Amino acid sequence: MALVPFDDRDGWIWLDGAFVPWRDAQLHVLSHGLHYASGVFEGERAYSGHIFKLRAHTERLIESGRILGFEIPWTAEEIDAACRETLARNGLTDAYVRPLAWRGAEQLSVSAQQTKIHLAIATWAWPNLFGADRMKGVRLAWAKWKRPHPETAPTASKAAGLYMIGTLSKHHAEAEGFDDALMLDWKGDISEATGANVFLVIDGELHTPTPVNFLDGITRRTVMALARTRQIKVVERTIPQADLARASEVFLVGTAAEVTPVRQVADLHFTPAAITETLLKDYEALVRMPPEGVAVRAA
Repeated sequence: MALVPFDDRDGWIWLDGAFVPWRDAQLHVLSHGLHYASGVFEGERAYSGHIFKLRAHTERLIESGRILGFEIPWTAEEIDAACRETLARNGLTDAYVRPLAWRGAEQLSVSAQQTKIHLAIATWAWPNLFGADRMKGVRLAWAKWKRPHPETAPTASKAAGLYMIGTLSKHHAEAEGFDDALMLDWKGDISEATGANVFLVIDGELHTPTPVNFLDGITRRTVMALARTRQIKVVERTIPQADLARASEVFLVGTAAEVTPVRQVADLHFTPAAITETLLKDYEALVRMPPEGVAVRAA
């Protein structure tokens, strides 16, 4: 399948309150967000025309901006509406949605109090990050980089700059023939993958790292709730690297990854089994349920 460049596509992008043709959605090369990573974003998915957990994503976007010291000049209601309008304007029902807020080009220095805050929303067709046959499981390497201590970076925000080490780690893993990388935190304990949270099945229980130094993912919380509904015990804790060898199943979760089984981490091998498959199916059923109060059309 040929790669379509992201800067040369048909469609529309919502930019600062108006729709502009996809190819015309530009920013100045001296934008503060480009030079100093003063930007925040969200990753969302639409299923059957409905954006899953839209308000939760919008609220996190606004809070991420506040953590980085700026206020996005649109309300949650306005951002929600713009996301839905962008999806409809592009004629999509099953798609990925990307809101992005950043500091503009009015001031270029470490201090940027005078910059304008911009907001853009794009949406495009994007299947699962790891492909339709992901039940066979993906292969992970150990990342070369570690997630930072929460006193050294704004780890509670979905800040653009925090993904730099994810990109470096994923590129290194791909160069070694793996699909992605599993990252440790600054102490050497298991943290997350480069863009998804991780779960381990140990003795029939679901174990996941406490989100101290990484984002407490919306998909992560959703899967935990689904597990509890199934009477599967969920344990949030510090997980030493050595505990990975105790796991019988491992899987990743995130908006892009959805629920994706893991079959290998470095020299450890796993077989996707009942708990992973159950939660994957439960998640796929949940995201396609219409939001409360929205009628389902008759066939």
